[in-house]
Amino acid sequence: MEERKQQVKGYLGQIVRIEIDRPIGYVHHKREYSLTYPINYGYIPGVLGGDGEELDVYLMGVNEAVTEYTGRIVGIVHRENDVEDKLIMAPTDQRYTAEEIAETIQFQERYYRTYVEALFAED
Repeated sequence: MEERKQQVKGYLGQIVRIEIDRPIGYVHHKREYSLTYPINYGYIPGVLGGDGEELDVYLMGVNEAVTEYTGRIVGIVHRENDVEDKLIMAPTDQRYTAEEIAETIQFQERYYRTYVEALFAED
């Protein structure tokens, strides 16, 4: 678990490229419920996360469906009851507080015990 935490922390503040596999409006059918994504959601190609699949990234601040994006990692969603953490990306000119991030990703993270670590402190 500590190795997983160090991996995601290493991305905080970095500019990376992600591929989007769940664009805005995508409906993900799970066993117990369905999720409609209000933001783009993707992964860093070739980088494995805690679940053995590519490291997941929420993309904030881009209000249209995209297939890929290059931006800054501005936060980490630490999941206390899951095997993986998630990254938060935004355009390089945008800043988000931990509270703004938590509110935006609540559509999916409400099913987990999470806390958000943000790159930028409260203004």
